[in-house]
Amino acid sequence: MATWYDTLRKPRYTPPKNVFGPVWTLLYIFIFLSLAVYFLTPAKQNLIPVTILLLIHFTASFSWTKLFFKQKKVLLALLDLLVIDCTLIAIILLFFQTSTLAALILIPYLGWGIFAAYINWGIYRLNPEQSETGNNSTIK
Repeated sequence: MATWYDTLRKPRYTPPKNVFGPVWTLLYIFIFLSLAVYFLTPAKQNLIPVTILLLIHFTASFSWTKLFFKQKKVLLALLDLLVIDCTLIAIILLFFQTSTLAALILIPYLGWGIFAAYINWGIYRLNPEQSETGNNSTIK
């Protein structure tokens, strides 16, 4: 039985579903290592702005799955991804001031976030009947 996601038209270069699990496993390892390096650095610059950005970033990140898969609000999920990517860029820039290593470890995550925005945008563009209404019907 096809899921809602399976019925969507997707942009070129959308990876098969079995790629997402291994990629996210690796990215979670990178995220953890980056945070560990940053927070274990004795002289942390911008601790309060970094903490606020991390809270916004991870809140948006955890919201994306609900917006996209549960509520089927493709446009809202795309806007959420833009928040994710923008906060990640800001976090990386602030991490550079404390630890180049912590910042560099997040670069693959940023690459995946930009790629995810491309996929989400393509799904939005190719499936206008899904738009921001969160239409739960399957695509014919």
